[in-house]
Amino acid sequence: MGNRCAVIGVGQTHYTTKRRDVSIAGLVREAALRALEDAGLTFKDIDAVVIGKAPDLFEGVMMPEAYLADALGAAGKPMMRVHTAGSVGGSTALVGASLIQGGVHERVLVVAFEKQSESNATWALSTHLPFSASLVVGAGGYFAPHIREYMRRSGAPGHIGTLVAVKDRLNALKNPYAHLKIPGIDQKMVESTPMLWEPIRYLETCPSSDGACAMVLASESAATGTPAWVHGTAMRSEPIFRAGRDTVSPQAGKDCAADVYRQAGIADPRRQIDVAEVYVPFSWYEPMWLENLGFAAEGEGWKLTESGATALDGDTPWNASGGVLSSNPIGASGLIRFAEAALQVRGMAGEHQVDGARTALGHAYGGGAQFFAMWIVGREKP
Repeated sequence: MGNRCAVIGVGQTHYTTKRRDVSIAGLVREAALRALEDAGLTFKDIDAVVIGKAPDLFEGVMMPEAYLADALGAAGKPMMRVHTAGSVGGSTALVGASLIQGGVHERVLVVAFEKQSESNATWALSTHLPFSASLVVGAGGYFAPHIREYMRRSGAPGHIGTLVAVKDRLNALKNPYAHLKIPGIDQKMVESTPMLWEPIRYLETCPSSDGACAMVLASESAATGTPAWVHGTAMRSEPIFRAGRDTVSPQAGKDCAADVYRQAGIADPRRQIDVAEVYVPFSWYEPMWLENLGFAAEGEGWKLTESGATALDGDTPWNASGGVLSSNPIGASGLIRFAEAALQVRGMAGEHQVDGARTALGHAYGGGAQFFAMWIVGREKP
């Protein structure tokens, strides 16, 4: 891995449907300033900035990083743009960490954002390809067949998605930054909402959010405060269309998990990882990723969810923050997972803190479930 890397500052905006009070520049600066405050630093202390976001079509602003340098204190400093579809937030953190681990910089600011209120993400995801019609189905319409196939293979009953939706939204009530906060959320409420893409109901899907997240990463010699140490990092991808591709449990996800576990010395993720922040934009992806990431055997993920193991007080808490189901500024959603994992091992997650969390997983996926980024962070140095 090279040099040790630590998270020493985390900053988030409040996630909401529309942030009319700030521009994109104001949004990213808000998160960056909070991360710097957490780290006890200023922009002058930062050596480089790595910024990530989802496709430019989402806001209709091409190469937004070209005008965000001033807002992020990057004038005259190296600044890099990362883009790996919905997994970009996670990839952004990993690119920043690599600059520390490779000895290139001492302190790196990583930032990711989305301002979905200035866009139409469903349209942006459904543009015409050569010689084919636009389906205008968005991400939910694309992933619903994968979920139905998972249900067929595993024999999972239809209420499992509802359980995840309720769990994550109850967790969101404890997170001051979460977008969707629904007091009194229960299974009956979820089941009463419209079916959007069978079997995905309205309250089993993620919102469209405005928001930004930032982290300050530092080398061992520059680490201050209460750091979260990076124990392993991995990225993998695979073609969206190829013969024999398993869209229910993508090989790239399995390979990414195996790599990051190897680096961190994880042999049994369910027992050795205290809390996981996993990219679950539609509730059924919790049992699917439980299997893909090795927390459960094939066909058994839904049983782990049903048992309550992934609840905040379960033996393998998933998405204590409320997850993507509760806040979804797409370009930042992956970085939020990584940042929340870091907050957990730092003991700074507030009301949704998992007691005794010492090792945490951050996970992001994107595209047609083809891009993956993960890291393991811990309280102790690797």
